[in-house]
Amino acid sequence: MLQKTLTYKNVHNRFKFNGVHLNFKQIKRVAVSYIKEGDEYEKVIFKFLLNWLDEKPYIEVQTSGTTGKPKIIKIEKQFVVASALSTGDFLNLKPGDSALLCLSADYIAGKLMLVRALILGLELDAVELSSTPLKSITKNYDFVAMVPMQVEDSIAQLHQIKTLIIGGAQVNSVLIDKLKNATTTIFETYGMTETVSHVAMKRIENNCFEALPNVVFSIDDRNCLIVDAPKVAKKTIITNDLVELISDKKFIWKGRFDNIINSGGIKFSPEEIEFKLQEKIKNRFFIGSQEDKKLGQKVILVIESDIDLNLSANIFEHLSKYETPKNVYYIDKFIETSTNKINRKATLQKIKVV
Repeated sequence: MLQKTLTYKNVHNRFKFNGVHLNFKQIKRVAVSYIKEGDEYEKVIFKFLLNWLDEKPYIEVQTSGTTGKPKIIKIEKQFVVASALSTGDFLNLKPGDSALLCLSADYIAGKLMLVRALILGLELDAVELSSTPLKSITKNYDFVAMVPMQVEDSIAQLHQIKTLIIGGAQVNSVLIDKLKNATTTIFETYGMTETVSHVAMKRIENNCFEALPNVVFSIDDRNCLIVDAPKVAKKTIITNDLVELISDKKFIWKGRFDNIINSGGIKFSPEEIEFKLQEKIKNRFFIGSQEDKKLGQKVILVIESDIDLNLSANIFEHLSKYETPKNVYYIDKFIETSTNKINRKATLQKIKVV
């Protein structure tokens, strides 16, 4: 019923920003001073809030550029409202719950934290974008969203968070192991800008993603996920995410179809090989491919390091013959997307293997 009555013009009477109650008119009034005199992250926040509260029925959002060039897309504000309500339902968020915004409001994840606070009546604090957002904070929070790097650098303080969602990149097995004794309830999210942030979540200790309310999953003939989420997207979205479909509400993520390597007629998901190596290699790395006259494509390992790590052969002992990297390349710094994800294609081009 709420989703039929609430609109983007609603500001919950329990909404707070940095400890101050703000209604529709007050947000517009204080935005002027924040945009003029605030820190850069505050300017971004209030520019978005002004856009959110204007008469246009849509917002413009930049995609991350993970699988292609970043682009600006228009998203209906009512879809954003529906997404906020779905997350609130899934996580049982209540008016007056405290939340922390530590993501950039330039991108969909940060924008959604703001909209959730406005619509659900959260008491939202905001801090400057940092890999250590909790460093100077002693307060406890009911709800926080972070990217894996922030979680990695905040483990000692995670007890200050009741419910944490992690998005923006896959959570690797090393980090999962570090989080296994956390008292925080932790979810990994699945979604994209086109689905207005996440449409599925999974407990960090589980393999299976579960759909948010009003979302249904299926697969195509490539075993890639199809997302039917009419509350947040006008049309069905066919992804390039390889999955094992458990039901129309659950799936296990396997990797990206566009990253698949065909070596000697055997197809491999780089992400599955990476998962097997995550506890063996401390530096950032990824699995890629290189043309090979005999195999068609051969598996290679690319490591972010300015020195040769002289990897021991036993690192690869649990990989099959075709999974084992035939070459190891080092690069001092990976090329990244605007949201700090590894740009695999550009990095491979830089080391001249594609």
